[in-house]
Amino acid sequence: MSATSTPLYEPERFRSPEYLAVIDQQATDALFQIPSHCLSIMREAGEAGYPHEICGLLVGTINNHGWQVHDIKPVANLNEERAADRFQLDPAGYQQIDRELRGTGLEIIGVYHSHPDCPAKPSPTDLGSAWEGFAYPIISICDGLMTDIQCWAVNTSASAFQNIEIKEQTI
Repeated sequence: MSATSTPLYEPERFRSPEYLAVIDQQATDALFQIPSHCLSIMREAGEAGYPHEICGLLVGTINNHGWQVHDIKPVANLNEERAADRFQLDPAGYQQIDRELRGTGLEIIGVYHSHPDCPAKPSPTDLGSAWEGFAYPIISICDGLMTDIQCWAVNTSASAFQNIEIKEQTI
């Protein structure tokens, strides 16, 4: 889902065998459904956090068709050493949101983060910390503006990410 005419950046490492290996080209029927206002909040957070990675949690439901986002919850990136190209989701933030959701019928269904001056493609680091069943939208922020957002999920063999179609919902 491309957003602006700002140039997209793709550092050489994204064309390396290690990076290409984390993307499964096999098509999937799964859908990532998200309200427009949630996409806007993610975009604004990514742009405001530039040149550092931002992150947060997706709240919603999972069914046979994929993920239905109801809300997003920004969470602090604790990685101060490499904040420009890594994120570490604050576990206290995760636990607090998880507690708040108890009994609501909603659950944490994924993690979003930004890639400053990089494409909205997963890295080997992203795969190493990914959980099966979660959705992983990645927001590309180039020169401080969102240029793209792509959603990913770990494939059935947990060896790579598959690209998931994003369906924006106007509510």
